[in-house]
Amino acid sequence: MKHFLKTVGLLTFLCISNVALCQSNEIKVRFIGNCGLHLTDGESNIYIDFPYKSGAHNYMEYDLSELDSVKIKPIFIYTHKHSDHYSKKLVKKLAGNLEGKVYGPWNVSELSELNNKLQNFTIEAHKTKHRFSFKHYSYTITWHKKTIYISGDTEHAETIASFTNIGWAFVPAWLLMDAIQKDIKLKGNIKHIAVYHIGPNDNITTEDPQIKLLNTPGEIITLTY
Repeated sequence: MKHFLKTVGLLTFLCISNVALCQSNEIKVRFIGNCGLHLTDGESNIYIDFPYKSGAHNYMEYDLSELDSVKIKPIFIYTHKHSDHYSKKLVKKLAGNLEGKVYGPWNVSELSELNNKLQNFTIEAHKTKHRFSFKHYSYTITWHKKTIYISGDTEHAETIASFTNIGWAFVPAWLLMDAIQKDIKLKGNIKHIAVYHIGPNDNITTEDPQIKLLNTPGEIITLTY
């Protein structure tokens, strides 16, 4: 029994002293609402289009506990400033209290600093069009050799169609419709598609195993590396 306890104690010590030995090699993407996502590799925490104004424009509300669960030293990345994607008041408060950093169309040139700050990470910004928005950006994130495309509200499929080997693309349904109408093939370039920003009156269904509908807050997509 004593030998067993010593062994458990040694393993616990190893886990504490060398976290890498006990971490699973995975990126978790948790859906918060609208285009709001939380990405983490267990060390760094990235929030996409969150916090936003809950329920803005009759889109998704989120539980206020989401604000309390934001991790220390968060990185907030925004595609644009519409209130169903962005809340200046909330993100300013969280970034200030938690030593966070905020990026968006207003300082997109500074995004490249993350390429040096985060482990095995690169991000590229793509200026894309969205109605009623003066500046809108989509992003390609490569993290631990996993490539993730964040479309935001862009309506045109040409940008995403120009890439290859995207592991997961997070897109609204209207972008897929644009691709169909223009006969743009996406499936050869993308392994998995997650459809987000589903409105309360949207009746979207799919039987395609390649497409996942994100309509329930808290859903998690795991990317193993």
